[in-house]
This record gives sequence, structure tokens and C-alpha cells, in this order.
Amino acid sequence: MQAENPVLKIDNLFARRSIRKFTGQPVTEEQIQLLLQAGMAAPSAGNRKPWHFIVVTDQDTRDRLADGHPHATMLHEAPLCIVPCGDPGLSFADRPDYWIQDLAAATENILLAALGLGLGAVWCGVYPVQERVTATRSILEIPDNIMPFAYIVIGHPNESKEPRTQYDPERVHSERW
Repeated sequence: MQAENPVLKIDNLFARRSIRKFTGQPVTEEQIQLLLQAGMAAPSAGNRKPWHFIVVTDQDTRDRLADGHPHATMLHEAPLCIVPCGDPGLSFADRPDYWIQDLAAATENILLAALGLGLGAVWCGVYPVQERVTATRSILEIPDNIMPFAYIVIGHPNESKEPRTQYDPERVHSERW
């Protein structure tokens, strides 16, 4: 068995950029399934997996989501929005907010999977901004015990951005602050 080149894998981290312009070309069902599988491959506290994912491809629904979020106007042209939602009731009783970390990990996995599939994506935060939570809950008929976390806007990119790192040695501390 030949060893894989680890540099190529880490390059995906640097190549992942927020894409906000899309061609409108649809994302296939196979790609959507792979994106969801990637999201559900994320780590979660105690393997509780407190996530649900709403897949939105309907233009009217995407338009309503875009109109209810000041930073998600690209939903008017992107063909897909995945809305990761958390079930706080699945977190440990003594650590009720761990669902937030779990959903963040799942969201990042989907963003990286989108890049790997040749798609572009951008993370538009919903939680904890109450107006966005309320609007999303209303539009997508999300039950009260489930928390909408973000919009992951996905499509075929109509812009390209150079890979980059934002490494800042001033933010690195050894052994203690």
C-alpha cells in the first residue's frame, strides 16, 4: 500500500475559503449525500451526535432564508443551503452547551468536503443571534427544542480565491500565556 501525500491533505485547509458567488448550477444528490456524511463524521462530545441537517434546495425557501439573514444574500443564487441544527437535549446534563462545539465541527467538515468536491461554500452564522434563530425556526418549521446553528451556503463557485494561511506567531504561546 502506497502512503498518501499528507501535504495534499493539509493544502485543503489552506485552500478552503469563503465563497459567496455561485454559478447557479445544481449540486447533485450524490454530492449532497457526501456533504451530509462528512458532517456526520465530525467528532462530538461523548459521541452524542446532537445534530440534524435541513437540506434546502427550493428557490422560494432559499430566498426567504436570504431575506431573513443580513449576511446570506448569496442564497438567492446558490442552489443549496444546509442548515445544521443542534439538539441541546443530547448534550451531557453537566455540559449543556457542548452541542455548539459539536455543530461547529460538523459545519467545518461540510465546508472542507465541499472544497474536496469542487464546490464553494460559506458559513453564515445563525446561533446565537436571536433574530436569526427566530426567523430560521419560523421559515423551516424547526421544533422549539432544536436550535438552528448556521446556514452553509453551497454551490459551484463563480469566484476563486488563492489558498492562504492566517498563521500569526503573536497568537501562539508556549507552555503558558
